[in-house]
Amino acid sequence: MLCLALRRFGQKLVRRHMLKEYAADMGPDRRLTTLDLVALGVSCTVGVGIYILPGEVARDKAGPSIVICLLVAGLSSVLSGLCYAEFGVQVSYSGSSYLYSYVTLGELWAFITGWNLIIFFVAHTATVARAWTLAFDNLLGNQISQTLHESISPNVSQVLGEILGFIVVGLVLLLMELLILRSSWIFLVSKVVILVKLLTLSFVIIAGFIKGDLHNWKLTEEDYVKAGLNDTSSLGPLGYGGFVPFGFKGILRGAATCFYSFIGFTIIVTRVEEARNPQYSVPMGIVISLFICFLMYFGVSSALTLMVPYYQLQPGSTLPEAFLHVGWAHACYVVTFGFLCSLSISIFGFMFPIRNLIYMMTQDGLLFPVLARIQTGTDTPIVATVMLSIIAAIMAFFFRLTDLVDLMSVGALLAYSLLATCVLIIRYQPQRRTGGNEAEVQEENGPAAEKLTLQGLLFPGGSTPTPLSGQVVYVCSSLLVLLLTLLCLVLAQWPVLLSGDPVWISVVVVLLVLIIGITGIIWRQPQNSSPLYFKVPALPLLPVLTIFVNVCLMMQMTADTWALFGVWMLIGFAIYFSYGIQHSLPPAFGIQ
Repeated sequence: MLCLALRRFGQKLVRRHMLKEYAADMGPDRRLTTLDLVALGVSCTVGVGIYILPGEVARDKAGPSIVICLLVAGLSSVLSGLCYAEFGVQVSYSGSSYLYSYVTLGELWAFITGWNLIIFFVAHTATVARAWTLAFDNLLGNQISQTLHESISPNVSQVLGEILGFIVVGLVLLLMELLILRSSWIFLVSKVVILVKLLTLSFVIIAGFIKGDLHNWKLTEEDYVKAGLNDTSSLGPLGYGGFVPFGFKGILRGAATCFYSFIGFTIIVTRVEEARNPQYSVPMGIVISLFICFLMYFGVSSALTLMVPYYQLQPGSTLPEAFLHVGWAHACYVVTFGFLCSLSISIFGFMFPIRNLIYMMTQDGLLFPVLARIQTGTDTPIVATVMLSIIAAIMAFFFRLTDLVDLMSVGALLAYSLLATCVLIIRYQPQRRTGGNEAEVQEENGPAAEKLTLQGLLFPGGSTPTPLSGQVVYVCSSLLVLLLTLLCLVLAQWPVLLSGDPVWISVVVVLLVLIIGITGIIWRQPQNSSPLYFKVPALPLLPVLTIFVNVCLMMQMTADTWALFGVWMLIGFAIYFSYGIQHSLPPAFGIQ
């Protein structure tokens, strides 16, 4: 009885969505062009990060080598973007990696993915709200904070005054979101804001290269002494000068934080049902938006570190303040205005997918149904919106910007790694349709009773995936993720490896041999030959590389970030095992 109960419990954890034939619908809802998707991706990607993140990373983590950090993070995002593009044209439902995980990996991993995406969207909203408050106050000469402190501090603490400031801004943003998001004008407004944003950032890049000094990329201890910094023999948090003042470790740590810069492209797959030609628009929208965003981040970071020595960058709205440093005070207001426009449209873009995600999870029975309660007339899940706004306001007040960014990066990296695993698995699965019965599926894919042999493992007899070959890939992919995680944990101790310790080097060699062997077994299995408008190239190498890079970046996060992430996951597991696992009812979703 115990074995039977454990088996049923395990089957429920890996229960997957059944697939049905998807009929293309060119109805009035399909109004988004490729340009619309590119504008949406750029508006959500080039947001708060480009104004604040370069200063945060350059000052404490990487210095001028932030441009290398952005290159590493950008390449990692491109790898994940290719995986998103394949699923975007294959699973033709507006969703995210939550839906893709449910289709491929099963219920438990889908819940983990969805729960991570919730904290990502909430933390992003908190980051935008905090940055918007700081920028708006800075534009008015810090009059809001001074007035609050002068008028409220005699009676209550200064902390309460700051809380009231965040509450006011949060209510304004919530009201604007409720009024504007459902409007058909949002994409026109988004395009206008994108144009303003790109013009502003182009001005920043051009001005930075005009007013910048190349010497700021090769600072020495003498420069620290001239700047009034003492004790140059142990500079500590300032690094050791040069283009890479914090060393290779600083580049890895900065790349992990900079990964947040490119997360916004995932907004594109949440609108796949609204695209006129999703098979073409989704891949092109992802690739083009990532390329534009990389150029903007790379140019702005270069200009910023050329204008201001990295150790003089201050937390907060560093980009506008850089023009005060070079004597262009009027330019500070122009950049701040573009900053506010960028943040305002950014928060609108991310509120739609979080509501859509929560609605899907409640429909699947994984979250409480009260969260999907819709406000009549606006189609807005009012309970979920209010609760998430409160959580975002609390996070905006109690956490620093870097804490929020790192928390978002961990959640996104985990979700992207799971998505790469999904691509690795689903391409080797037999075609599943709900239109036929099980006997027909088995007849198409080979004999019903298959036996696993070493020869059949390395030299499959047919060119069509069978249930057995699909199960082999499923198990091998799970082992591969585990081995890649262990390898990244060992490589995180790279100073020990460089010392030539034979034990650690032997562990790395064994792990590499196992990873190569399992990858070879997956490569030998027959792939699904169903035609797709876009497929991830170089399978299985590219998804394996994606998982490896993402996990390596996750290993660079601080203990505080992992502690926050762990608390959030414990809350999620408590909800799932007390409610979700008992009420989950997976519906059918489509695949082309």
